[in-house]
Amino acid sequence: MLNLPRRQFLQTLAGLSAGLCWPARAEPSPPGVAFWRLLREGGCVVLMRHAQTVPGVGDPAGFRLGQCSTQRNLSEAGREQARQLGAAFAREGVRVDDVRSSAWCRCTDTADLAFGRHSVWATANSFFQGGERGTQTRDMGRFVRDWQAPRNAVIVTHQVNMTALTGEFPAMGELFLLRPGAEREGRWTVLARHIP
Repeated sequence: MLNLPRRQFLQTLAGLSAGLCWPARAEPSPPGVAFWRLLREGGCVVLMRHAQTVPGVGDPAGFRLGQCSTQRNLSEAGREQARQLGAAFAREGVRVDDVRSSAWCRCTDTADLAFGRHSVWATANSFFQGGERGTQTRDMGRFVRDWQAPRNAVIVTHQVNMTALTGEFPAMGELFLLRPGAEREGRWTVLARHIP
């Protein structure tokens, strides 16, 4: 015998007597489904935090752009993470029309391993240890605002840049999908996230 409260028992009985069934529970979509669907539709700008690095925060004192040996770089796990991302884009049939990167080696290496190309874009550079936070964030927002469908762009950058634009905190290797028109009160809404 079911031990249900009287009201719930009567509702169940009424449903059964009317030949109705309980609705099946909706299964959540597998992770990444919305991300790939939106990318296939086009008109997206994907912000990617560089892949996994060796341990550390920021860069060693006296680091120099253009000299990778002075910077915090990708770990072997990060290099594999970037390669897996490139394979996922190919598997999902997503075309990327523009790949831009911060000048830091951990970003350019991520872009090259994932997409086989990049152009350095100063707007994507980290401002964690200096830089022009306000100007860079405005310029990146303008880039997203002006992006034209059906093309897709990927910008490989840093956590501080992504957080300044969206208010969200990405893991290393995580991607945020943005589209023109998804700006609210100076922040960009992340329409989907993905991590390889």
